[in-house]
Amino acid sequence: MTPLRQRMIEDMQRRNFSAETQRSYLHYMADYARHFNIPPDQLAPEAIREYQLFLVNDRKMSAQSVNCFTAAAKFFYQTTLELPWSPAHFTRSRVPETLPVVLSATEVTQVFEAIGILKHRAVLMTCYGAGLRISEAVSLKVRDIDSSRLVIRVQQGKGAKDRYVPLPARLLTVLREYCRRQRPHHFALDGSYQDATNQDAWLFPAIKHQRHISAATIQEVCRESARLAGIDKKVTAHTLRHSFATHLLENGEDIRVIQVLLGHRRIDTTARYTRVGLSRIAATASPLDKLPPPKRGPGRPRKNPPVKP
Repeated sequence: MTPLRQRMIEDMQRRNFSAETQRSYLHYMADYARHFNIPPDQLAPEAIREYQLFLVNDRKMSAQSVNCFTAAAKFFYQTTLELPWSPAHFTRSRVPETLPVVLSATEVTQVFEAIGILKHRAVLMTCYGAGLRISEAVSLKVRDIDSSRLVIRVQQGKGAKDRYVPLPARLLTVLREYCRRQRPHHFALDGSYQDATNQDAWLFPAIKHQRHISAATIQEVCRESARLAGIDKKVTAHTLRHSFATHLLENGEDIRVIQVLLGHRRIDTTARYTRVGLSRIAATASPLDKLPPPKRGPGRPRKNPPVKP
């Protein structure tokens, strides 16, 4: 590892960046250096612009991916190298605004019914039932399930924040069945017997119990289950989180509460669900319906009345 790479890692660690963000920044900067075959600390600001155009025109990368590189470059040059480069050198791409894919309640049920393995169904039901990100669901531990208070503790979610989310009774039933059938020696989730030595164990362990189940595995299960259910939408585990938020909104839940449950820092991030709540859209009264009824009269004559033969 080069001293420059080590320093960048240490700078990210000091700011408590997530492991995923650290990997992403290092990946983009390594590709950037390989593209020019020159150490990045020896490149001029113009190289950033040239590489952004390469990502857009040659690699056909999305605006979000280009912005990830831009954020990594800005951190490297302004923080790690402490160079007084202008923000104008780190221009971000405009990201098109798109509406999230949302499943109906019937479609959510169909996805769950198409999942044959109980553990996989339990993970995806946790994503929908508690509105968790897939990374948060797969990394839950035994101690995070509080069956007495019917809450789940999400530890160090996105943005390095802890939060509590509801534990639906139906989800608790599924988790208990999963534990009874596949993890009988670990815990019952009902307080009847819990080994204190296992409180740090993964709720959804991989085959090797030192690791939790892979998020990529669950994503593949989700896509395949949607296909088997005959759902003609692009369905991922995050779609279930979108559906959780949209269904809460359609059921009349306050948007501020939804913001807290989702762990959003900004309310405008949550507000986009107001654009996909179809029941509220359909129930919105149009001003057309409030117009007074037209007066019944003879009507206006045609400009050119037909000539009688």
